[in-house]
Amino acid sequence: MIFITAKFRVLPDYADRWPEIAGDFTRATRAESGCLWFDWSRSVDDPTEYVLVEAFRDGDAGAAHVQSEHFRTAQRTLPPHLAETPRIVNMTIPQDDWSELGEMAVPDRG
Repeated sequence: MIFITAKFRVLPDYADRWPEIAGDFTRATRAESGCLWFDWSRSVDDPTEYVLVEAFRDGDAGAAHVQSEHFRTAQRTLPPHLAETPRIVNMTIPQDDWSELGEMAVPDRG
């Protein structure tokens, strides 16, 4: 899968509204057949920073994402709300879902 983490620093005036501002893009991306997940989180240290964790089935799914109309729309509509160019880590990894963090295994509570 293609695994991506990106940090978006949003202008302070838009920080509280970022999930709404990015909402159409988020919904359209999640609806893509090759999207495994597309999840936003807000930094606990910096209220203007959002972290996006996303994954796509493979390179073809990733390419379809960046070639989509909703991606092109986001390229035009999201940057005016940002304080800087987003930073990204993008890796291809040989798995298709999250792995368990064995070092913090939770015992069966049943």
